[in-house]
Amino acid sequence: MAWVVDTCVLLDVLENDVRFGAASARMLARRLDEGLVVCPVTFVELAPAFNGSLALEEQFLAGVGANHREPWTFEDSRSVHAAWGAHMTRRRLKTAAKRPIADVLIGAFSARFAGIITRNPGDFRGLFPRLRILEP
Repeated sequence: MAWVVDTCVLLDVLENDVRFGAASARMLARRLDEGLVVCPVTFVELAPAFNGSLALEEQFLAGVGANHREPWTFEDSRSVHAAWGAHMTRRRLKTAAKRPIADVLIGAFSARFAGIITRNPGDFRGLFPRLRILEP
């Protein structure tokens, strides 16, 4: 089953980040046989890195072997609905930090795959405790 690749890992590789680029690229290479998938939210988040060029972004994703055409499903919506509702309840009680909706959307999408490859495991663990997380 495929792994969802978080935006930060793809940016590490794209930008050849001095600190994280090599480790992120190795992690993607190790999981390539299982499949790599990009959440539609990540696809949108990457647009500025390619100056809005769809062709350049698709070329990069093909180069790393990441499928960016996996559709969002109603099950993804149900998962994010539950996670966001629970998170906002905790926020109102002041027991949770602010969380960007993009992380919740990416986490919910990841829940139907093998897991997520990210450098930011804390962004997902509290929201999706059963989600498998790999760190480069």
